[in-house]
Amino acid sequence: MEQFSGTVWRTGLNNRFKRVAEYYGQEGFARIRNARILIAGLGGVGSHCAAALARTGIGSLVLVDFDSITESSLNRNPVVAGESVGISKSEALSNSLQALCPDTEYIPVELFITEETLQNPGFLKGSQLVADAIDSLNPKTQLLQYCVQKGVPVFSSMGASGRSDPSRIKTGDISETTGCHLARMVRKYLKRRGISTGVSCVWSTEQAIKPLPPDENEPRLDTRGRVRNTLPGIITMPGIFGYALAQMVLDSIAQKH
Repeated sequence: MEQFSGTVWRTGLNNRFKRVAEYYGQEGFARIRNARILIAGLGGVGSHCAAALARTGIGSLVLVDFDSITESSLNRNPVVAGESVGISKSEALSNSLQALCPDTEYIPVELFITEETLQNPGFLKGSQLVADAIDSLNPKTQLLQYCVQKGVPVFSSMGASGRSDPSRIKTGDISETTGCHLARMVRKYLKRRGISTGVSCVWSTEQAIKPLPPDENEPRLDTRGRVRNTLPGIITMPGIFGYALAQMVLDSIAQKH
């Protein structure tokens, strides 16, 4: 990936990112342009996070998901169109963002995260930081454990579905999370492995509505795990979670505290 100097926005990007550079400063924006971020989980939260990072001029995005676009997922994705139904989420999001934000490099990876796939030395593909938007407990916690043990900065979204009150959204360390069932399960898993802190999170203290039974009309694209319940939700809360996740990532990269 081409390296950028602190004055790149004045000369090479047609002022598209002028306001970003003014906000973060030239050095901060240069760090953003030179960064490669891995986003795991490309549903409602992950797709909004990816769109925000691309719109802000991130240098490179590694987009990881095993699933494909379904009709029901279109209502939570900010950039993917109907013709992408049936295409892998990583490829569909990469193609859509490439058309909207061509200054970012996109690396789509169709992968189900397990302890075995995390053992691949090339898993990170040179990423300096990980944004986790996975909604399944096992791959989510395995990824978080991997990042903490490897010393890779990781930012994680807890449960966004089934909620509607943006005033209840919080950010902080995993040890500070309250009122979120997914966060409680993640804390429990990590604690068993000697991890109680070191994961920056976005979560909500609002009680979520109960999941619905599995939708028999939804294609089951992964047969390795249990049948998953349907998580009701609309675009607003996953969008806010995704943008909060992106903001934490950007501030960390640009070293804005």
